[in-house]
This record gives sequence, C-alpha cells and structure tokens, in this order.
Amino acid sequence: MIDKLKSIIERYEEIGNALSDPDVVSDLKKYRALNKEYRNLQPIVAKFSEYEKIVRHIEDDKEILKESDNEELWEIAQAELDEFEKQKETLEAEIKLLLISKDPMDEKNVIVEIRAGTGGEEAGLFVGDLFRMYSHYAEQRSWKLEVMDSHPQEIGGFKEIIFSISGENVYSRMKYEGGVHRVQRVPATEASGRVHTSAASVAILPEAAEVDISLDPKEIRVDVFRSSGPGGQSVNTTDSAVRITHLPTGLVVSCQDEKSQHKNKAKALKILRSRLLAKKQEEEVAKVAEQRRAMVSTGDRSAKIRTYNFPQNRVTDHRIGLTLYRLDQILNGSLDDIIEPLQIADQTEKLKKAG
Repeated sequence: MIDKLKSIIERYEEIGNALSDPDVVSDLKKYRALNKEYRNLQPIVAKFSEYEKIVRHIEDDKEILKESDNEELWEIAQAELDEFEKQKETLEAEIKLLLISKDPMDEKNVIVEIRAGTGGEEAGLFVGDLFRMYSHYAEQRSWKLEVMDSHPQEIGGFKEIIFSISGENVYSRMKYEGGVHRVQRVPATEASGRVHTSAASVAILPEAAEVDISLDPKEIRVDVFRSSGPGGQSVNTTDSAVRITHLPTGLVVSCQDEKSQHKNKAKALKILRSRLLAKKQEEEVAKVAEQRRAMVSTGDRSAKIRTYNFPQNRVTDHRIGLTLYRLDQILNGSLDDIIEPLQIADQTEKLKKAG
C-alpha cells in the first residue's frame, strides 16, 4: 500500500508542476484533464500526509517509552501511543477505501427512465410519486433535471417518464436507484379501502457522450410523427415528435415533449446513446459472474430493491435490510438517508474483495 501511495504522491507532484507549464496552460483540453486528475488525487495525498504525521508521532512515543525513566512522561507517552495507534488504524482503512478504483461512470450525468409495472393506473400514480421524489432530491443537491419524454395518465402520474439529471457526481449516487420499486397503499381508485401492491421499474443510465458511443448515421432510422397526450388527444398540429430506431440492436427511442422536431431528435439521440452505453456495461458485467452478486452496485433492473409502505409510513431497502419509518420525508427528497448506507455497504464489499 505504501509503495502505491508513494507513486501517487510522485504523480501528484508531477501534475502540480505541469499545471504551471505555459505549454500545458495554453492547451485547454490537456489542462482540464490534468487539473481533473490533480483534484481527484488531492484527497489521497491529504490523507497520506495525515497518516505520515501519525506514524512519526507513534515512533516518537515508542522512543520515549524505550528510553525515558520519567514515570509521568512515560504515562503520557503510553496514553498518546494508544490513541495514535487507533488513529493509524482508522486512517489505514480510509486510505484503502480511497485507493479502490473509482467507478469511471461516477462523475457522469444520468438519464432516468421510470415505467409503470403491475398495478394499472395506481402504478402510474406511483411513477409520478417517484418522479417527484427524484425532482426534490435533485433540487436539494443543486442538480439540474430536464424531462426528455413522458406519457402522462388522465388521472395523474405517468405510464412512463424519461428525464436527465446533470450536476456533480450524479451517477455516483443515483446508480443505487436502478431496479423495481414496490408500493403498498390504498389506491385512490379503490373504494373498499384495501391495501394494494403496485410496482414501477427505474433504470439509471449514465449519460453517454459522443466519445463514449459513436452512432453511424447509416445504422439509425429517424421517423417523425404528430405527438399526442393522454387518451390519444393531439398535442401538436405539426409532425414534431421523433422516433429513432437503432437498426443493429432494434432499440427504439421516441421523444415528443418539445414543440421543435430538432430538439426532440437531439433528446432522442442522447437517450439512445445512453441506452447503448448501459447495454455495453451490462454485457461487460455479465462476463464477470462475481460482480452480479453485488446487487448494491449493479442496480439490476429486474430486482425488487425497495418497498414503500404508506399505511406504516415505512420504506425498506431489501438489498441491505434497511427499514426507515419516515416515508413522507423520503418522498420529499431525503434520499441520502437510504443512498449513504447503500454507498457504505458497497464500499465495504469492495474492501473485502480488495483484501
């Protein structure tokens, strides 16, 4: 571990010197890449500096214990040594965590797709609840949310809604939301007052840039049509809605929320790239069966990850057995109460694998 840390310090100092080089400063692309790497290394460098200070204190106290005849000084050194040993152990664990390879997708923005599952119109209402929850969460974290496409229901909610979230390290938190979300409550459409169970699926796609996924114009078919609202009612009188078919995979993306055909096409291409990137990721993960076991990090879309029970004001995340009796707060955006324990569980699992 120490050798690896020393090589990181060397790289950090090397980048620090390069960032003041006029040739690097004049190359904006190179400067940004190096500056980003420099900032990513800073937490490790700071933590290792702290670790080295603690190690020096331990060595000094051991020297005092070995050589001093002063009883009072000996007792102080022993007490200090015990405390520094604990700090050293904590720092070693924190450094190991920082040394674990970061998910290269963590800094990306995301595209979120929520679809109604079992439960008919009630499932669609639940899709609306989840959308509002993520909207509040994005607002709290100063992220930007933009609706890409939606299919609203007449009674409220959505059959499906697709939206993007952009900001700092969005995927690093939102990746834990992928899977089947289940709701237990008395539906607004239920006269007898019985509790029903409905479900919605959430897909979290890291937003793909053109450098991640290049699209050959020959491999896509673009169709335009007139957009429609709930119940088939016409929204626009022009053919502004866009449907894009990726011929090699058969993936189809439609966008109709904008009045401009050009904007709908741009959104549809963004969604298509992200779906293709997600498909590529899934194929890579499937090759490593071991990774499939860690449902916390893979966000398998077919797995039931969470239950929202309205009568008991309860939320249960099934992956880590976490139950909280503050459903109302979580639906208002207090998602960190769930996401942070999931991150800890994920990091703990990675530490075990790292040995």
